[in-house]
Amino acid sequence: MATALLAIPLLLAAGVPLAAASKPDWDQVANIEEAATRLAQMQRTRGATRTFAFIDACYKTHSLSTNYTRAFEACIAQDYMETQILALIYSRLPPKTLKSMGAPTPRLLAESMGKRITAAFATYDVPVARIKAFKKLVDEHGFPIFFKALFPGVDMPVPKHGLPSKDEKKKK
Repeated sequence: MATALLAIPLLLAAGVPLAAASKPDWDQVANIEEAATRLAQMQRTRGATRTFAFIDACYKTHSLSTNYTRAFEACIAQDYMETQILALIYSRLPPKTLKSMGAPTPRLLAESMGKRITAAFATYDVPVARIKAFKKLVDEHGFPIFFKALFPGVDMPVPKHGLPSKDEKKKK
């Protein structure tokens, strides 16, 4: 599934930092939940193109700080969630349809998001352990809010991360 593709680049932080990120002094879960709620509203009212433009502006604005901030972290969470949902939708379309729409493949979405997020974390020298913990918080607290707001009444897909479920093993 596309989410497995998105998880790998998120964990690769490298580069020359502006300032080492100290441990956040804000409630990360609340920040991620708020970011997910704002993102869902934006996606519903403005669409994906304008939402990505907002995320790009968010990065540009909040990366001006010499410190890793709550707002910058929200930019990263929103980028991750928006890209996940778009990759999920695009993964269900035939490649020919994506091409005719002029839309990127889920893999290209994942790769470009990975570069943006890697650069974002590298800017503040965020340790890999904190990146993994952040990703887990977004997956557990942000993405469900975002998904349910966009697709009410639809069961949220569970990422397989390349491992077959017990039911899939039995089918073989």
